[in-house]
Amino acid sequence: MSGSWQQVVEEALGRRIVTKQSLGGGDFAAAFRVDLSDGTKIFVKTHANPPAHFFSTEAAGLQWLHNSASVRIPEVLAFSDEPPFLALQWVEPGSSKDDAALGRALAELHKSSWQGFGRPDKRTTGSLALPNNPAGKWSDFYADCRLLPLADIARQKRALPEADCDAIESIADNLSAAAISDDPPALLHGDLWAGNRIADSNGDSWLIDPAAHGGHREFDLSMMQLFGGYSAECFAAYHEAFELLPGFNDRVPLHQLAPLVVHAIKFGAGAGSGYGRAVKSAITKTKTILEI
Repeated sequence: MSGSWQQVVEEALGRRIVTKQSLGGGDFAAAFRVDLSDGTKIFVKTHANPPAHFFSTEAAGLQWLHNSASVRIPEVLAFSDEPPFLALQWVEPGSSKDDAALGRALAELHKSSWQGFGRPDKRTTGSLALPNNPAGKWSDFYADCRLLPLADIARQKRALPEADCDAIESIADNLSAAAISDDPPALLHGDLWAGNRIADSNGDSWLIDPAAHGGHREFDLSMMQLFGGYSAECFAAYHEAFELLPGFNDRVPLHQLAPLVVHAIKFGAGAGSGYGRAVKSAITKTKTILEI
């Protein structure tokens, strides 16, 4: 597909772009609020040099989440990998948040059947292009598609001490001891920190920027606890709708280990960032529950 993303958006939607306003908040893509000639507002994000198939992969994940008929997802209006962009329905942000409703919606998402761990299209996700090769067991998926690749990247980029990389690899080799591999695969948002939840003017929550894949539902819930932004009411409503497995709180550091390593790689693990200390803490707690 030739032309700029602006030209392609206009051709795909049959309307002219009148204005575009740059939006902050992202660490990877450039985002814009775009006003079209008929008065419609849309959201567009793009990138000068994204990983292969980046926006078509995200569009597929958004559609999977939408098809679950559980969580609110902005409609995908247009997307392209060349030129790279994703155009979505605009959600007008509000101030109130119905956290209980979000907890119930996430429970419904995680209850919906999913065909396995990973992605059926085998597409990578995220700016680090982490693999999502299908796997029959959660322990195999989390080891082979998260912990081991991240330990390798961290070692190559010198983002973590060698001892921490070795410890992450040891955890990957001993995941069967976590005793949660038998939980069925769930469709996950995959990057559910608070910045990827928008509350509209009615207090309804919308989810954006997914790294959607089949995984363990505890991963989404652990990611939600990593940087805060979700109330106890949200988790209580989730637990009431879809009871958490015994020992979940003990396993939170295990699920948080992968995103913490991602942040150490992307933003640094020095004393100023705190990510190095957070990775070490997650390693220590995880080794305790795995008894290694």
